[in-house]
Amino acid sequence: MKPYLKEFFTHFDIGVMCVLLVAGWTVILPHANQGTIWLALVMGMAGYALSEYMIHRFLFHMKPPRHPLLLAMLRRLHYDHHIYPTELKLLFLPVWYSLPVMAGPALIAYGVTRDTVLTVAFMTGVISFLLYYEWTHYVAHRPIKPITPWGRWMKKVHLWHHYKSEHYWYGVTNPLFDVMLGTFRDEQQVEKSETARNLEGKADSRF
Repeated sequence: MKPYLKEFFTHFDIGVMCVLLVAGWTVILPHANQGTIWLALVMGMAGYALSEYMIHRFLFHMKPPRHPLLLAMLRRLHYDHHIYPTELKLLFLPVWYSLPVMAGPALIAYGVTRDTVLTVAFMTGVISFLLYYEWTHYVAHRPIKPITPWGRWMKKVHLWHHYKSEHYWYGVTNPLFDVMLGTFRDEQQVEKSETARNLEGKADSRF
């Protein structure tokens, strides 16, 4: 396991998020006796859990756009990951994507609370869940056997998404939103998709 831990935590994009996580906790720990801090932290985690599903399903699996820059972006973010699911550099969300995407929720949180510490707590929750997502996703694609039955099951479910059908099982850390939104199926009842490894091939035409 040590080589995989080293591989994970020394990756540039993960390292940046770890630094931001430590900085966030440094800000909020002196205020840890305030219940609102923990509420903001949990809300940040819940927000990322929802975005994990929504972004994966509706952005990363959108029809290939005509614009070459957008197409190149989606190839890096997800299309190529389905072609090369074990390629290390394609397993992690790049910071050029993650940081701008997180700026929106940060501005909204500050606009609602008008409180810097609460905003930092909310974003610390976001980053905490992002790193949990990144680790879960990393484990799913590396030759690692998860310690818990839950981890082993989620790894199996995610690999169904890659090798059985890209139309189901969008949740990487949990199946909650798949169940709620109808994209969780019994694997035995799902036909093997011809485009699970080629997301660009599923579109007859581009918009």
